[in-house]
Amino acid sequence: MKQTKRKFGFKNQKYNEQLAQIPHNFAVAHDEDNGVSELTIYGDIGESWYWDSTSATDIDNALKEAGNNDLVIHLNSPGGSAFDGIAIYNRLKSHKGKVKIQVDGWACSAASVIAMAADELIMGAGSMMMIHEASNIVWGTKTEMRKQADMMEKLEDGIIDIYMTKANVDREDIRNKMNEETWFSANEAVEVGFATNTATSVEDSANEEITQLKVQMQSMQNELNQYKSQEKEPDQLPVPATAAKRNLSKLFLNIN
Repeated sequence: MKQTKRKFGFKNQKYNEQLAQIPHNFAVAHDEDNGVSELTIYGDIGESWYWDSTSATDIDNALKEAGNNDLVIHLNSPGGSAFDGIAIYNRLKSHKGKVKIQVDGWACSAASVIAMAADELIMGAGSMMMIHEASNIVWGTKTEMRKQADMMEKLEDGIIDIYMTKANVDREDIRNKMNEETWFSANEAVEVGFATNTATSVEDSANEEITQLKVQMQSMQNELNQYKSQEKEPDQLPVPATAAKRNLSKLFLNIN
């Protein structure tokens, strides 16, 4: 039986316990009437013999079922396999429908790579994103270790390429943030360009649109009332004296 929790080798150990408590949940629901498929990706990324996880194959199968539907993805993950994360990113980017990703809790490591595939990325209230340098367990000679380090540098370059499709800062800044293992709050993820907006800003925007709509409707109602008032005015005005005389003359002519 697979374990449901694992330990993390992140430099910042503060959130380890919370990350380990994220329950695995991979769920797919297709709404053909509205042309929307909803995916839930909670827990680890990548195929694992030791704990439940969501693999690139799982996503590929789900998207084949979705067809050209728009996607709504709920993401809450500590990360996992970088290569599965990259494969999922590319699979989502090639999807023909719109891809909207909602980060419900965490988008760390490989999960942050997946998040970059979104046409619209919304950071939920209190959610966080983390990027870091690639890591691996290496055993062997110094030559083998150098080869592994070279491979990981190439992997990081590829991941930076993905981050740069969204980032509004320069490449070296992103590289430094990865080396330092940077944790972004929801607002910080928006500031650096990774996220489109936060759930709070989306709600504020919706409220503002509703307010503007109410103002427009009131303005239209005022215009309608004014128009109705103008329609009534001609009937209420007194008949001009000249017009009255003309009417009387016609009356006498008809009598004769």
